[in-house]
Amino acid sequence: MVQTPIDTDILYPDSDGKPIADNTIQYRWIVRLVINLKRLLKDQVAFVAGDLLWYPVKVEVPPAPAQAPDVMVVLGRPEGDSPKATFHERGSYKQWEEENIAPQVVFEILSPSNSAREMLAKQSFYKEHGVLEMFFYDPDSHGFWGLVRSRANLDFSPITAINFPWSSPILGIRFEQFEDGLIVFYPDGEPFKDPDEFIEERDRVKEERDRAFAKLRELGIDPEQL
Repeated sequence: MVQTPIDTDILYPDSDGKPIADNTIQYRWIVRLVINLKRLLKDQVAFVAGDLLWYPVKVEVPPAPAQAPDVMVVLGRPEGDSPKATFHERGSYKQWEEENIAPQVVFEILSPSNSAREMLAKQSFYKEHGVLEMFFYDPDSHGFWGLVRSRANLDFSPITAINFPWSSPILGIRFEQFEDGLIVFYPDGEPFKDPDEFIEERDRVKEERDRAFAKLRELGIDPEQL
């Protein structure tokens, strides 16, 4: 009897049925990390995603092993699927379709509904499937821990706030703990910004440009000809 192949949507669903975040502070942290990491890696071949299901291995029958890191970074995989593409839409990250490159860095932003057992399961999954750096942060308690290994060493080293200031060997970003919680910095020392700060900065630059153009026009100079 010939077995009918199982539909890939059943084997690898694009949703785990869980919300991207349980509360606004968790959501803000996820968005903040995604936006700033994309900005950090904009000149590199890198894929950054939030709450995207990652399937590390191909299977014949469900359930396929999977996790949806709050944020994941995959160096060596493009946002676009061709040199002319600016973005390649992915319903999930199927590793065998991505040159078998596993995410190197993952972040988990904890909410009150997360249990210690759940986080231990995530740690085990990430260890088993090739993650090199994993970071866990609770924005309510300001608790932070991470596990990091080098490509040449399979052993993980723990990272906690007592190691701060501490920089990621892969991304170069720096972690520091202050009274009001964790702050992540770019390698040049600039702190990660919230999305609204980028919008305010863009609007400020536009206003300054418009004022400069208006001044040139007052002087009889066409700024479009410069």
